[in-house]
Amino acid sequence: MAEANFAALVKEGRAELVKWKAALDQIEKRFGVPREIVAAIWARESRFGRASIPYSAVRALATEAFMGARKEQFFPELVAALKILEGDHVSLAAMKSSWAGAMGQPQFLPSKYLENAVDMDGDGRRDIWASVPDSLGSIANYLRKHGWAPGRAWGVEVELPAEVACTLEGPDQGLTVAQWAAAGVRPKPGGAFTKDAGRKLFLLNPAGRSGPAFLVSENFYVLKEYNESDLYALFVGHLADRFGAGRPIAGSWTAPKGFDRTDVAAMQRRLEGQGHDVGTADGLVGFRTRVAIGRWQVGKGQAPTCYPDAGLVKTVGR
Repeated sequence: MAEANFAALVKEGRAELVKWKAALDQIEKRFGVPREIVAAIWARESRFGRASIPYSAVRALATEAFMGARKEQFFPELVAALKILEGDHVSLAAMKSSWAGAMGQPQFLPSKYLENAVDMDGDGRRDIWASVPDSLGSIANYLRKHGWAPGRAWGVEVELPAEVACTLEGPDQGLTVAQWAAAGVRPKPGGAFTKDAGRKLFLLNPAGRSGPAFLVSENFYVLKEYNESDLYALFVGHLADRFGAGRPIAGSWTAPKGFDRTDVAAMQRRLEGQGHDVGTADGLVGFRTRVAIGRWQVGKGQAPTCYPDAGLVKTVGR
């Protein structure tokens, strides 16, 4: 989430929004998803369609389906890819993907293509490889099908008082705008809460107390349906804001040092052994793990930080 990563994308994205205005007008009207959100996902997945996508989708999927470690996951995707070819939406030669079979400009797996790809340019094909309107419309359709609420912002960066516990994070612990405001939570300069004081928002602390804090809406979790990473959804939401008049993220955090994913997974298993819900003991510090760390710290009489450091990762759960 370094600021340096955004400057070029913002410049390119604003130009693309102008270039594809007519298509995006239709997409917004049809699906109710803001053009900035659609363009931000397009940027993240394929650098506005300019990223190299060099692999044969069928070859990549066949390799994973017959020789990979997750055959049961990839065999249905191989079958779905063959159905796409049967529908004459793309030639075998043009059906390019990542090494793991994510296809075209939106990086859809074949099953997601069959469920969500749309024809926006009217040529009778759902072409997410060469057609920008089809690619953008397919992204918007995916989000709308997964619950995007039109007219609702994804979230806002906030000042989080020390009295507000970082253990309140997550989609299962929402409070109303009025409740957050009563607790002293305020938007950072340039941001604003929804005028609906009864609307629930959810705390997001991607780096615990050592980083920025956000209050997010249900639409943030729709972005996570596209990619389950908190940082992915935050990247998309923030980049979309920056295509307009959004300011850089005010809070900062540094990359954690002194431990790796194996250390985190071991910590998660220890926390699970004590009855804490970490989500999955996969070595990734998701919101459930952050909350579990904070609750363990509270139980030990410590001020909760809700994020591991080189010392905590070895002591949490012991």
